[in-house]
Amino acid sequence: MARFKVVTQRPPGVTFDMAGGSFDLEMEALSAIDAEIIESDAETEEEFIAAARDADAIIARGRRITSNIINGLENCKIIALGSVGADSVDVATATERNIPVTHVPDVFIEEVADHTMMLILATFRRLTTMDRMVRESRWSEGRPLLSEFPRLMGQTLGFVSFGHVARATSVRARGFGVQMIAYDPYIGEIFITDQGVEPVGLGELLQRSDIVSMHAPATPEVHHMLTEEHFRQMKPTALFINNGRGPTVDEEALIKALQEGWIAGAGLDVLEQEPPDPENPLLHMDNVILTPHVASASARMGPETRRRVGQEIMLALTGRWPRTCVNPSVLEKTDLRRWQPYGMGRGPNS
Repeated sequence: MARFKVVTQRPPGVTFDMAGGSFDLEMEALSAIDAEIIESDAETEEEFIAAARDADAIIARGRRITSNIINGLENCKIIALGSVGADSVDVATATERNIPVTHVPDVFIEEVADHTMMLILATFRRLTTMDRMVRESRWSEGRPLLSEFPRLMGQTLGFVSFGHVARATSVRARGFGVQMIAYDPYIGEIFITDQGVEPVGLGELLQRSDIVSMHAPATPEVHHMLTEEHFRQMKPTALFINNGRGPTVDEEALIKALQEGWIAGAGLDVLEQEPPDPENPLLHMDNVILTPHVASASARMGPETRRRVGQEIMLALTGRWPRTCVNPSVLEKTDLRRWQPYGMGRGPNS
């Protein structure tokens, strides 16, 4: 019998991050401490609680880790996520129970920044419209249409939230000669200006930007952060890009803004409901480019997030602070110890 028990939900099908169907990458860190990963076939919360009640750790995958589940855990030292967002875990309850919840906020930043820049360029240059014109033998219509729009150089790109992805995107966007502004009340102005970006208020950003790029995380505080009121403030020629989280935007308001011409177009990797309803108007708009929540996807992403999940669990089960904790206030209330003697630029140990 293994020393440590790690429980996770078996998904109904093979997922993109578990294409091999095994836990070999997580076990790179966990095998050394005699841990085993057990997949539960639970169909209900009660069945999952029964399987996980005595677990030392939970990998949050395949089902929501609700307050009911967390309160049913008797021995859990850590709940580990292989994503940036932690919206599939009731973090508030975990915090009440002094259980650290970890995520991987830095593994696929470059991929998401690439995807953001791709959607900015594709939307700005009306890529899908140009492609359709060629396929429909409307070759001569492309140049007159694009001649109605300005060049990208000199346009203003506004970032709503200026975290890792927005900063990486700003590095890419700088080469295109855009002016950049950002709104983020949680980051110091000096830090933003050091990146060559002008800090502004949200209202000013919406009014000045030719392209608004949304990067706010999925937290209760920013649910429907952008509403009809905000889209009405944008330029009628403006484009809206969202590679963050769908629920940060009131989707009905966005649809209305596109239908009524308050803004010119959108490039979206995330939606409020995923997969979307086939009748969702966004799927039938020529001025909207959509991708299926794949901004983080690459050959590196899946393996590295799985390794990080294993590493974070290993740290907690050997009595040490994990590196990236979404509720770091619990760490000093646990029996875990801060182990990094020097800051490493990441997580609560820094």
